[in-house]
Amino acid sequence: MSTTFFLVRHAIKEMAIGDVPITPKGILQAQATARRFYNLPITTIVTSPLRRAKETATYIALKTKLTFYEDSRLRERANWGDLPEQTFDEFVAMWERCTRDRDYIPPVGDSAQQAGERLSSFLLELAMKHPSESNIVIVTHGGLITDFLVHTFSENQLNVRHPDFVSVQSDLIPECSITKLIYENGNYKLDFFASVEHLKS
Repeated sequence: MSTTFFLVRHAIKEMAIGDVPITPKGILQAQATARRFYNLPITTIVTSPLRRAKETATYIALKTKLTFYEDSRLRERANWGDLPEQTFDEFVAMWERCTRDRDYIPPVGDSAQQAGERLSSFLLELAMKHPSESNIVIVTHGGLITDFLVHTFSENQLNVRHPDFVSVQSDLIPECSITKLIYENGNYKLDFFASVEHLKS
């Protein structure tokens, strides 16, 4: 009785404020990621409502011949542009403070702790709702993935994946990387972390 989750960070996005699309290079990444899932028995695709995630999910859905649906619980901890007149430097400073202090609630968005709990409860809901042995693709954001991992696993467990995981977490999830989780009997197993092998072919 298990559920497999593939946590996919969206493809490379345009560097601009607001709800931005993916770039031409990001499209190639999304297409390569879609090919990675082509021969797998994917049952469901769920995406963040932000454009960069939805566009990435679109390519996966086309290749797997599935539809996807959006869920706001997959949004990022915070997005540049959510707070009017916030500069990029101010956004980065806010983000870094949230990462250092997981309980700090920023002027807009969630604390890292809240974000990690949000994804945790959503994955549990999916595991309870879908049949055993389901394979679910989650297209979301790098910060939310690491917020969840820090919330779910011990620091020692995470340091097996990368030394000083917690302190460098913001740099560990490349665009269109795939993290595979297996949920079984109330526990998560981290099968592989932030894999980009599919982007090298």
